[in-house]
Amino acid sequence: MTDAAGSDRWWAARELGLRAVPVGGAGWSTDELIVPGLRRNPRRAHLWVSTVLGKHIPVPASRIIAAGTDLAAVVAQCLQPRPASDCVVFGFAETATGLGHVVAHALNASVYLHSTRRVSPPAPTAAVFQEGHSHATDHLIQPTSVQLLTDRCPIVLVDDEISTGATALDAIANLHAFAPRDHYVVASLVDLRSAADRERCAKAAAALGVRVDFVALAIGIAEVPADLVARVGALPETAPSSSHRRDTPGAGEVVKLMADWPTDLPDGGRHGVLAGERDRFDAAVIAVTEVLAVHLAAGRPVLVLGHEEFMYLPMRVAAELERRGDWPSVTTQTTTRSPAYVCDEPDYPLRHGVSFIGPEVLAGSDTAVRYLYNAAIEAPQVQRVLMVDGPADTDALVADDSVVAALTDSGRDLLLVVVGGTGHGGTDFAALCAARRQRGDRP
Repeated sequence: MTDAAGSDRWWAARELGLRAVPVGGAGWSTDELIVPGLRRNPRRAHLWVSTVLGKHIPVPASRIIAAGTDLAAVVAQCLQPRPASDCVVFGFAETATGLGHVVAHALNASVYLHSTRRVSPPAPTAAVFQEGHSHATDHLIQPTSVQLLTDRCPIVLVDDEISTGATALDAIANLHAFAPRDHYVVASLVDLRSAADRERCAKAAAALGVRVDFVALAIGIAEVPADLVARVGALPETAPSSSHRRDTPGAGEVVKLMADWPTDLPDGGRHGVLAGERDRFDAAVIAVTEVLAVHLAAGRPVLVLGHEEFMYLPMRVAAELERRGDWPSVTTQTTTRSPAYVCDEPDYPLRHGVSFIGPEVLAGSDTAVRYLYNAAIEAPQVQRVLMVDGPADTDALVADDSVVAALTDSGRDLLLVVVGGTGHGGTDFAALCAARRQRGDRP
């Protein structure tokens, strides 16, 4: 176990006093799982950067799966004497969509569903809850049918870290309003709640008349200076650079591949994944991997990039590449909506960043700006693969202010893989609903 002094190896701890002091856990320590980062946000200026999620930092897929599998084991103990599979797993967008899917897969949960911030017509929104400290507060719940949630089995809510428990309890209250049950489990990599937070959580659960268990791989105490928002606001401006024009001298080559995906198979948990669909999902992942693997040179590292909530499928492709062993290293991470403070210090996790316009939203909207950290300065020998789903395959994906421009303006090549783009299938909400009705699954 590491004390506060050990955490001072990080720049934000030394300079600003931001720490997560380890106090316990299930075989992991907070020092192994998170690094203190910063963001300019008047509600919360700190950002616990995960070392096992593949969001802000490139991570081997095997490490993500190991952490998620260990978390699933802790959940399974909490669910006893029920079978571990007798649950619904719910992941929080955008950061925990992949982690939640790993937990669901390890438990063989009957249903996996994650919240979303992407409006996906014609999918109806069954419920909305709020994440008060976030830059984007609304979480939409869009299953193919509320019947995915109507069983009385426990719901396991998965997030990367629990700071106060307020977001999880708001989600539970909204889920409970239309799909009540007796037992909820909140599972996170790191639990940083204070004693007062834990008391508030217990009172909120009692008010709902339900059992709410919190489990985590690591437990810590967050040391957040009271004046952190002001002090971060006073730091030198080092905002992520905007993406540059694709036609600048030395722009790299983009090879675009279209990978088939069945229209009646979910490519992630936005509309729910059923246990009976997992074998087909696994086979489809292998097929996508085959499409892109032939374009990768053996003997050079590979970085597989996903797009926002589209985390799990790119991570699974990275895991398959890693398993094959033809490349010295394979890592994965995704773009994000989260604006973080970038600082080129050796012991700071967000040393480089680029901003760009999200491909599936209209330019000029107040939610259009997206970010990518660290990946744009990976070593030149690293082969980069950007994977997006069909709705992100728009003109904005390759525009002057796009993520593709940001990744290629320094002369680096990029392999762009669209899973289920135009003419190549891709998850279709109506087709998914129809297939589930035809099979007799919960629609």
